[in-house]
Amino acid sequence: MISPAQIDQMGEFLSQKSFIETAVVELRSQFPDIHFTHCMDDDVYAASPVHEAESYNLYLIDSRNHCLCFTQELAVATGIVVAEIEQA
Repeated sequence: MISPAQIDQMGEFLSQKSFIETAVVELRSQFPDIHFTHCMDDDVYAASPVHEAESYNLYLIDSRNHCLCFTQELAVATGIVVAEIEQA
């Protein structure tokens, strides 16, 4: 389970960083029970972010059934995809 407070903390942390990919490594240390994946936002299809910002979006992942899938349910989320938005 991932809490709304944790999503807010991640968002605040990422908003202060210039390099999202490097920040994801730091998030792994801060939240050791949550799996983090980094990708580009245009690689994410058929999912809605739980947190949106100018330079990234956060998506929830559910891995309960040994097969990763996106979810909107914080109660079943086991991971976060940090999807970087390419700046023009």
